Amino acid sequence: MGDVQEIVAGRAAELVASGAERGLQVAAYVDGRLAVDVALGIADPATGRAVRPDTLFYNWSIGKGATATLVHRLVDDGALTYDTRVAEIWPGFAKHGKGAVTVRQALDHSAGVPGLPPGVTVDDVCSWPAMVAALEEAKPWWEPGTAVGYHAYTFGYLNGEIARRASGRELSDLLDELTADLGLPGEIRFGMRPEETRDLAVPEDAPVPAGAGGWQMPEPMLRAAPMELMPTAALGRDPRVLGADIPAGAKVTARALARMYAGWLDGTVVSPERLPAAYTESSSGPDQVYGNPSRWGLGFGLGLPFDEDGASRVFGMAGAGGSWAGADPDRRVAVAVTKNVLSMDFETARTLVTAVLDAV
Repeated sequence: MGDVQEIVAGRAAELVASGAERGLQVAAYVDGRLAVDVALGIADPATGRAVRPDTLFYNWSIGKGATATLVHRLVDDGALTYDTRVAEIWPGFAKHGKGAVTVRQALDHSAGVPGLPPGVTVDDVCSWPAMVAALEEAKPWWEPGTAVGYHAYTFGYLNGEIARRASGRELSDLLDELTADLGLPGEIRFGMRPEETRDLAVPEDAPVPAGAGGWQMPEPMLRAAPMELMPTAALGRDPRVLGADIPAGAKVTARALARMYAGWLDGTVVSPERLPAAYTESSSGPDQVYGNPSRWGLGFGLGLPFDEDGASRVFGMAGAGGSWAGADPDRRVAVAVTKNVLSMDFETARTLVTAVLDAV
């Protein structure tokens, strides 16, 4: 793995030694070759269990990339197209003016259904039938396809149900098939059995930065992800959440995600014809939920979370707490960073991803 492995391992060790991070993984593929595989620090402070390359981290929305990949694989299989209307395979979704919503709009966050029902609970989001029913009854916040807004939770159920209905298979089975194809079976997971969660990295909340405690969440954000469902360490340890298929996020290893994105670049996970759909802008504009400027390919955020304009063809997904995984098709590099301290910035990802990109 040469110099890039040494450089990245050194940067990662500094982050752990400084106390900025407790445990982390970094993996990178260059031209389809594993060039970085770093696992450092502590997965569980209570026991002292160390992070290993196969330690799973629950890094929330970083897993959306896997959900999107499952849909793209079904396009490859001919089960649907990007312009298939969702209601063609899921008739109940057509209610309240959603009959023209396409798979493309479901993937690029322009479908207009980012909100969860009023009073939604943890038990609700752990119930697939409840979330499917909620999406059927959802009224669009905007005319689908005319604006963009991050579908924090609903992206997973919307695209997951599309995949279920198009394939006739359970989403977890499709994911198992994907990870088997990666050669890393079980290293991207939605729901887990209780006995399997003992090997997860234990999340912890980073200290709240000075002056950040008084910030009030805007009403649209609360409608998309109420306070009870914010990605905190407590929620990330909740047995209900760990056991449920919630495909807006996933339990992952860095090496599995990096291998998945490398498979986008080399045509082993999806066909080469799919790659432009990932890095080509499909929707953009002010995010109607979060308020930030946003750019999306089909299922993937464009640019790096710390440099959205400077890497226009980079595609991937960030996770709450500061993780990130994605690919740069121009450099033929795929990178993933997972960690168990849930910070409010992407400084660790910036340090480690930049170290990879500067060294290759």
